Amino acid sequence: MPESLPPDLVALRDRIHAFVDGDLRPLEAGLNPDVPVPAEVRQIVRERSKELGLFGMTQPRSVGGSEAGPLAMVVARETLAAGNSNLTRYVFGPGPGMLARAEGDLRTRYLEPVLRGEAQSAFAFTEPSGPGAPDRPTWAKRDGDAFVVTGRKAFVTGGATADFYQVLVNVEEDASGPGGTAMLLIDRGTPGVGIERAFESMEGGGHVELGFDGARVPQANMLGKVGEGMPRAMGNINEERVEVAASACGMALWTTDYVTRHITQGHRAGGRLSDREGVRLRYSDLRIETYAARAMLYRTARLLDSGDDAVNEAAATKVFCTEVAGRVVDGAVQLVGGQALIVGHPLERLYRRVRSIRLTGGASDILRLNVARGIIEFNAGRL
Repeated sequence: MPESLPPDLVALRDRIHAFVDGDLRPLEAGLNPDVPVPAEVRQIVRERSKELGLFGMTQPRSVGGSEAGPLAMVVARETLAAGNSNLTRYVFGPGPGMLARAEGDLRTRYLEPVLRGEAQSAFAFTEPSGPGAPDRPTWAKRDGDAFVVTGRKAFVTGGATADFYQVLVNVEEDASGPGGTAMLLIDRGTPGVGIERAFESMEGGGHVELGFDGARVPQANMLGKVGEGMPRAMGNINEERVEVAASACGMALWTTDYVTRHITQGHRAGGRLSDREGVRLRYSDLRIETYAARAMLYRTARLLDSGDDAVNEAAATKVFCTEVAGRVVDGAVQLVGGQALIVGHPLERLYRRVRSIRLTGGASDILRLNVARGIIEFNAGRL
C-alpha cells in the first residue's frame, strides 16, 4: 500500500513534492502551455533533477544512473503526475529501452548517445490499418550483408525529430537463414525511408507514419537475432504498463484534490456544493475508485520489485488504473461544470490526456483478452 513504503521511498516522494512545488511551478508560471517549452527551461529542469538524484533513475548503473526498481519508479511517476505540470516530462533522463542489451558498435553508435541526450530514437511498432493499409506487415529480405525493408509503420511517437528508428520487421525465410521478427535500428535519412504523414493526437502528442520502400539496412544494425524481435519489443512491457498506471493514479490524485477545493469553497448559488447530498455521492465515488486503483498499483509494483513474473497483474493494473483515472476526470468535469470544458482549463487538458493513456502500452480490451488468455491457457498470475 502507499502508506507502508520504506523510509527511502517516503523521502523520495517528499523530495519530488518539494521539487514540483518549489521549482517546477515557479518555472511554469510564465510559460504559454500551447507553445514548446524553451530549451533553457528544459535545461534548468534537467540540472535540478540531477542535483536531486532523479534524472538517473531511468538509466543503468553502468552509465552512471541509479537504475531505480519498479516500486521506486511507481512512487516517482505517481508523485510527478499528481503535480500536473508540463515540465515533469523533462525530469528523467532517457532510458535505454530495447537498446539496453546493445553491444559493440551498436552500443557506441546508438545506446550511448541516447543516454547522454545527444540522440533521440522512436519506436516503430504499429502497423497501419483500414483502407490503403499494406496487405502484409512491414517485412525484410536478406540481400548480401543487408536487409531490404518494405512497408509502413503508423503512430511512431516522436518520429518527426528522431535521429533513428527502432523498427520491428518480419524477416522472410530463405536459403541463407530462418524467418521471424527482428528489431532493426534504421537511421533517419536512410534512402527509402520517409515520413509519409505527420499528425498530432488529441492530448498533444506528435506522431508520424513512416514508409519503407526498399530501404537497405546493414544486418549489423539488428538487435539480437532473427526471431527475437517481438520478445525484445515486449521485454520491458510490464514495467511500462505499471508506470502508465502510476501516472494515471497521479492524475486521479490531482483531480480529486482539485475537486475537493472546488466543492468546499463558496458557490454563486450560496453555500457550498459539498453541502449537497448528490454532490457528496459523486465525489465519494471519485475518492473510492482512486483508493482502490492505488492499492492495486502498489501491490503490483511490489510483485515486480520482487522479481515475480507479474505479466497478468501488470496488464490488469494498467487497464484498471487508466480507466479509473478516466472516470475520475470525467466525474470532475461534471462536478465543476461548463468552465471545465473551456479549452485551456486544467481539467479540459487532463480529459484529453487521460483518454489517450488507455491506448498506451496496449489498448484496454486487448489487455483484457491477454489477462483471460494468461489465466485460461497458462494458469498464470494471482488474479
